[in-house]
Amino acid sequence: MTLAYIPSPGISSFQLGPVTIRFYALTMLLAIIVAAWITARRWKKEGGRTDQILDIAICAVPAGIVGARLYHVITTPERYFGADGNPADILRIWRGGLGIWGAVLLGALAAWAWCRHKNYPTALLADSVAPALLVAQAIGRLGNWFNQELYGAPTTLPWGLKIDAAGSAIGSSEQCYDGATCPTGTLFQPTFLYEMIWNLIGAALLVWIGHKAVNVLKAGSLFALYVMWYTLGRTWIEALRIDFAHEFLGVRINVWVSMTVFFLAAAAFVLIGRKGKPTSLLSEKLRTITELEVRQESEARSK
Repeated sequence: MTLAYIPSPGISSFQLGPVTIRFYALTMLLAIIVAAWITARRWKKEGGRTDQILDIAICAVPAGIVGARLYHVITTPERYFGADGNPADILRIWRGGLGIWGAVLLGALAAWAWCRHKNYPTALLADSVAPALLVAQAIGRLGNWFNQELYGAPTTLPWGLKIDAAGSAIGSSEQCYDGATCPTGTLFQPTFLYEMIWNLIGAALLVWIGHKAVNVLKAGSLFALYVMWYTLGRTWIEALRIDFAHEFLGVRINVWVSMTVFFLAAAAFVLIGRKGKPTSLLSEKLRTITELEVRQESEARSK
C-alpha cells in the first residue's frame, strides 16, 4: 500500500465565461513576468533601467515562444504531419510542447538584435538574465504537472507522482506512454519536480557566484554557466522520462542535444575568460548609454 505520493491535479483548465483558461498558459505567463522582474533588478544594478528590459522582452519573448514551438515541431513532426497528425495543433501551445533550446536560440537572437540596435552590452544582459531564466524554467515546469505530462518511469519512491486517471488533464489517458496499462495506483518519477529543484538551486548558485567572483569573471561567463548547469541536469532528468521521443543509438535526441550544448557552453566559458570584457567596463558603458537616453527623453519632453 502506498502511504506517500505527490498528487496530480484533476484538471488542466477552467472556464471564465466563454473563455477557457489553461493552467499551462498561466504558468508560462507567470514565468515570463518573474523572469522580467528578476532581470530588470539585476540590470538596474549594472546601470540600466527597467523600461530597457521591457523593450527587450517585447522582442525576445514572442521570438522565444515561436522558437520553442518550432523546436518541438521539428523534433516530433509526426504529431503534426504524420498519419494521425494535425498541422492545426501546431498553434495549440496550451496543450504543451515547448522546446527550451528553440526558445533560448530565437529569444537570444531577438534580444541581441535589439541590444545591437540600442548599443546595449549584450554580454551584460546575458549575465543579468541567466538566473532569471532558471527561475522561469522552474515555474514553467508546473505547467507539465497540471497537464500530467512528461513524467518519468514507474517508481516506488515515496515522492512518486500519482496520475489522476479520472481527470481531464493530458496525461490522464496515457499513463505508460507505451500502449500498455499500468496497474492501478502506479506512481511515476516526478521529473517536473526534479527539474524545478535543479533549476532553483542553479539560480541561487549563479547569484552567489556572480557576487563572489564579480571581479574575476568576464561579462557573459554567468550565462555560459547557466547553460552548463541546465544541460547537466537536463541530461539525467531527460533520461528518466518515458514519453515518446526520437532516439539516436538508443539515446533520446534531447539527451544528445543537452550533452552537445554543455560542451559548447564549456568552451564558450573558457573563451570568454580569455577574451571577454570585464563586467565593470560594460557596466560603465551601460550607465553612459542610460544617462544619454534619459537626457534625450528629457529634451524631447521639453520641446
